[in-house]
Formats: sequence, structure tokens, C-alpha cells
Amino acid sequence: MIQPVTGPDPVENELRHAMMGAAHGYEPSPAPTQEILRSGQARRARRRTVTAAACAVLVACLGTSVTSLAGSPNRDTSMGQPAAPAASPSLSVVSQVVGSGVVDGKSWSVTAKFYPTFPAGFKVQAMLGGARKGPAGKSLLCRQTVIGGVRVDHQGGKWSGCRVVNGTSDITGQGAGLHGPGDKGLTGIRIFIGNPDTKVTRAVITLKDGRHLKASVRTLPGTNYRSFAIPLGNGQTIASVDQYNASNHRLTHDTFWR
Repeated sequence: MIQPVTGPDPVENELRHAMMGAAHGYEPSPAPTQEILRSGQARRARRRTVTAAACAVLVACLGTSVTSLAGSPNRDTSMGQPAAPAASPSLSVVSQVVGSGVVDGKSWSVTAKFYPTFPAGFKVQAMLGGARKGPAGKSLLCRQTVIGGVRVDHQGGKWSGCRVVNGTSDITGQGAGLHGPGDKGLTGIRIFIGNPDTKVTRAVITLKDGRHLKASVRTLPGTNYRSFAIPLGNGQTIASVDQYNASNHRLTHDTFWR
């Protein structure tokens, strides 16, 4: 038969005292705060390093793409589509009015034109009357005269008044002559056209009656071909043709145009 407990159990009391003493005697170790902070800092540093490396790779890739786009001459960077190939530079056809005005009530003009290569439809053999071999050169120099709205020597075809030259400085482009609608420029209205060298800047025609007709030299842009044009009315006869340089020194004196 179990007896009822009437007071504190000495065993229980001893056990309680032992547990309380153990609890009071135990001092927990401090929390590893410094280790936690250092670990967090290390993880953040690693994340920054990885992020910076990723950004560097991305920038390098983008830079390569942009450089490739900018360095390609056939790409339109605005739309990201290939652009048409750039045209290769080349000499262009140039023309210039050498002189113009009115003589004996009729308008006149002289125009010089240079073709760096033979224009479409031009044939050397046709210009030379069917000759098998034309002059050296692959360029064309034209000086066309118009009097009263009619081109002089138009009967000779589109390329009358033209000559084959070798490039922009061929000396065969020099010379002089009278050009008119009839009698090979010897009578009626005529235009004296001179093609001097680079030293000449102006020309003077002295008529038999003592009058003087003057003109300045014009240079065809981009070339060394130079011209002047002086109109002669019906009945006017040339006594001499003189050419001068920029210092007003006479360089030539021709009297065979009488």
C-alpha cells in the first residue's frame, strides 16, 4: 500500500538543487558577431567582384558590336541594315562659257567642255571620217560656237568642234582659229577662239582700222585647258593678234590672220 506524501521529497529537493546549481554555473559563450560581420563582408565583396566582371564582359561585347557597325562602310547604323555601296570617286564632266555677247545684232557664245572619258555614243573613227586608228588619249575636249542660235559646224555631227586629248593637260588642246557659219570663218560674223598656254592671261585683236578688241583668258575648272573668244562683225579684218601675261608683257604677236 502506497503512503501519501506529507512533505517535501528529499531526493526531489536534492535533484532540484543540483539542476539550479548547474544552471547558475553555466555561462554561455558570446555570439560570434565579428565572424558573422566578416563573413557578410566577404560575401558582398564576392558579389561586387562577380558583378563588375559581368559588366566588363557586357561592355566589351557591346563595344565590339558598335565598333564593327561603325567600322563597316556599307552599313547603315541608324536602322541596322546594310547600306548601298559607296560610289568610287571619279572625274566629272566640266563645262564653262568662254565668252558670249551680241555682234551685228546676233547673239553668240563659246562653251568649252571636258570629258575625262569618252562619252556614250562617241566614236573616234566616226570623228576622223572612218580612220582605223585614232589619236592617243581617252578624254575629249570640246569648244562649241553658237551664232544666232545655230551651232557652227553642226553639219559635222554632235561632236564637231571636239578633239581627243590625253587627260587634263594635253598640249594638243592649244591653238587658235576663226569660227563662223560660212566660208570657213573667213567672211561674215566670225568668232576668234584662242587656246593659249598657262602664261597668257588676255588677248588683243587689232583691226585694220586701228580699233582694238579684247578678251580675258578663261580656264576650264579642274584642267589646264584655257580659252578666250573675240567676236568679229561683218567686214572687220584682223591686222594682228597679241597675247599678254599678268605683268602686261606681250608674249606673242601674230599677223597671219589678215
